[in-house]
Amino acid sequence: MRTLPAATALAVLFSSAALALGGTGVAAADSSRPLDVKDPYDTVVDSVHQRLFISDPGSNQIVVTDYAGRIVGRLTGLPQVSDLELVPDSGTLYAAVEGADEIVAFDTAQLTRTAAYPTGTETEPSRLAFASGKLWFAYGDQWESGLGAVDLSAGTPTVTLDLGSDHDYASPPLLYADPDNPGTLVALDAGISSGPVLVYDVSSGTPVIRVSADKGGFPKDAALTPDGQNLVVAGPGDKALTEYRLSDLEQVRTYPVPDTPEGVSIAPDGTVAATTWDFDDTGDTYVFTGGPERPASVRNLQPGTVWNRHGAVWSPAGDKLFVLTEISYSTTFHVVDEPRKYAGTLTVDAPPTAARAKSLTVNGRLTAGLALPAGTPLTVTRTDMETPNGKSLGTKSLGSGGKFSFKDTPPAGGKVKYTVKYAGDATHTPATATDTVDVSRSAPALTLDNNRKVYAYGADVKFTARLGSTYKNRTVEIWSDPFGSDKPNKLVKTGKVNSSGYLSVTLDLTRDATVTAKFAGDAHYAPKSVSSTVGAQVKVSTAISGQYRTKSVYGQTYAYFHKSKDPLFTTTMTAYPNRRQRLEMAVYYQGTWYDAGTDYFKLGSTGVSKVRLGGTHETGYRMRVRSSYYNSTSGDTVNSTTHGAWKYFLFTS
Repeated sequence: MRTLPAATALAVLFSSAALALGGTGVAAADSSRPLDVKDPYDTVVDSVHQRLFISDPGSNQIVVTDYAGRIVGRLTGLPQVSDLELVPDSGTLYAAVEGADEIVAFDTAQLTRTAAYPTGTETEPSRLAFASGKLWFAYGDQWESGLGAVDLSAGTPTVTLDLGSDHDYASPPLLYADPDNPGTLVALDAGISSGPVLVYDVSSGTPVIRVSADKGGFPKDAALTPDGQNLVVAGPGDKALTEYRLSDLEQVRTYPVPDTPEGVSIAPDGTVAATTWDFDDTGDTYVFTGGPERPASVRNLQPGTVWNRHGAVWSPAGDKLFVLTEISYSTTFHVVDEPRKYAGTLTVDAPPTAARAKSLTVNGRLTAGLALPAGTPLTVTRTDMETPNGKSLGTKSLGSGGKFSFKDTPPAGGKVKYTVKYAGDATHTPATATDTVDVSRSAPALTLDNNRKVYAYGADVKFTARLGSTYKNRTVEIWSDPFGSDKPNKLVKTGKVNSSGYLSVTLDLTRDATVTAKFAGDAHYAPKSVSSTVGAQVKVSTAISGQYRTKSVYGQTYAYFHKSKDPLFTTTMTAYPNRRQRLEMAVYYQGTWYDAGTDYFKLGSTGVSKVRLGGTHETGYRMRVRSSYYNSTSGDTVNSTTHGAWKYFLFTS
């Protein structure tokens, strides 16, 4: 019998780690989806058709989505499209197309191009704002920048350049206008460290500077307040948004953020939302519900994000915030459903392991930008093998500093999960967090007979598993895994053990096999499996032919050959691909059998091998021959070594 490999047991260790769904500041109702936009630049909301238009200069197109971020259309063929402007009635969308030196108009209902306004060779229009019947645009590059307008009120729209000649722009200015403050156009010269802000009176059709001031820094974005009287600028400070009064450009207030502000958007009720670079991954979207005096509601929508500065916009009703994040040319569309509410960070920390039926302690913490008071209720659910749908452990109260703690005695072993939920309130979003404990279970007694036994080919062998004491589960599975890749591991019997703990199955063994008994475990006893590796021999026989007689002598049956005749040995063995039989010969001399030669011969597809013994045959010697299968050296390892019976012969004159 060959040495069979012993079965190895693999143990998988599951570490317990706190899973905090609120841990990143993403409220339970918020949603995110990938968006096929390569390089988002500007986003505007069409309230009439409930769509968003997103310019994508990286793909020379404008992508149109619904409020859930599903793409409903594409406006293509727009090289280096940048800024977008939607007229107040949402009927027409204008796009600055830098690579074509033109401004293109689209019908928002039909998503069709309706007009194009060339702005001149190498003007590269990049910023847009609609005010006093004109579409104002910034154009050029660095110190060759300027301010122009398309007069849409004329019968034939005309394009005029160099309307801001009273200011030498260092870059195409950021432009802002609001219907609630007609005749006013705001320009930010963001390409120079002095950061000039200019407020124009455009009611006459020709821009006249009302007031200007250097505000410093390189602002990334700005937004007008709903009444059109103030401007909130992302910068110039590196950790604040600054609000200026347009009448005199005096600072009104600042909105603090912990990182460089990238974008700003203001809801119809005046709520300010800002996005930041978020270098420390502590939060990327800030909503100032009660103004700068109250802590901001913070979301961390995507770790490690480089933000699109124009990617956060409010829904028309101001109840949702749409945010685009972009990193490595991969864009995600986020919908923040309750942006004014504070997103809580809920964590649960249970011990990694515990003993069944012994008390354990679960700790945790619930924090938010606006702290929750002590006594805030939390609901707790325990899920285990006995209660897979969960069992309520009642309500626990939040302690000081947002901390909480409770004790529990798990009645079942295995993976025990504790789920803690905060329902939310008028100012806070719901939060859920879980942690899992590996609760110990007793080791059951499980045995399986016949290990390392070898049986004849085709023997019907009874295998019996015995299971000791358990809690509720009395079911055992028996699996058979024959050697060889062409035979899969197979469940051959499953059932409850009898009153003595036994379960048996009879197998027809034609190959070596690993037979395994498995107990899945229950609430008190751990899973267990045991294996028996058994051998199965091959069928093998050797026939001699060509003799002139047979005779019973020396206690055996001998075949007699004339010395001029070559014996033919025919071996029949259980067939298997590339299998060889080992033919052995021996000669008897002075009371002892001596080896007379050994060699391997390939079997045919039906398991037959024929070998003729040639050469000069000596008379007067007793000889014998047999065929054997040797595990491994016979070409495979699916059976146990098997020797055929000796066949005897001798030569006469």
